[in-house]
Amino acid sequence: MASLVPKDKRSLRACLICGIVLNHQMFRDHGCPNCEPLVSMRGQNDVITECTSSTFDGVMAMFHPKESWVAKYSHVNSFKPGMYAAYVSGKIPEDLEDKLAQNGFTYHARDGSAED
Repeated sequence: MASLVPKDKRSLRACLICGIVLNHQMFRDHGCPNCEPLVSMRGQNDVITECTSSTFDGVMAMFHPKESWVAKYSHVNSFKPGMYAAYVSGKIPEDLEDKLAQNGFTYHARDGSAED
């Protein structure tokens, strides 16, 4: 299992779907710990580039997301513990958004464009 905090701070990227912050190698080696069942990033550089962004602001450490009001507000309370970006620039492709909806996953844009 991937470490919660990336040891190598170079090439940090945030998942556009869940906002978790990992380095490119961690996404390549392990995929996204939250989104891998829906979006196969492991070993797929093109999918990593499409579904993550190197442009993000603010980082929150979530060690008990189910118990955190910040995690609930940020829509990460059902995800695994880790480091999450407050805002991530970019959006997932429309076809991927449709695929997530078909699988019962509600996509919340992480760029601040759809505030609750």
